[in-house]
Amino acid sequence: DGTLTSSDGDKYVGQFKNGKKHGKGTLTSIDGSKFVGQFKKGEKHGKGTLTSPGGRKYVGDYRNGKKHGQGVFTYQDGKYEGKWKDGKFHGQGSFTFSDGNKGVGEFRENKPWNITTFDKDGNYKWKYVEGVRRL
Repeated sequence: DGTLTSSDGDKYVGQFKNGKKHGKGTLTSIDGSKFVGQFKKGEKHGKGTLTSPGGRKYVGDYRNGKKHGQGVFTYQDGKYEGKWKDGKFHGQGSFTFSDGNKGVGEFRENKPWNITTFDKDGNYKWKYVEGVRRL
């Protein structure tokens, strides 16, 4: 266990192995973001929670420093719940906007791929088929 403050002002408090962040820890960045969770070989890896200025929050899985696996990302315009791959929405998920509209289905590379969207009352609005919006 220990504390490491980098030259750019980031501060890590937690476990180390072979001189790298490894195990449970908290990384507070100079920009005000804070990650609490698991590290492996110096990278975010495993379960964790990242909170950022402006109310953004991610709770979920990481692999090699990127969001990867299952997670929930909340920000002021809405919330994405679902699969991630290499830091992007990728796989089955749902996106709920702050106005109550919702898209459900498959995302690829942060974009709707095969998605059906509904208004706040559950009425059909439109869909995406292989990334193309259709009525």
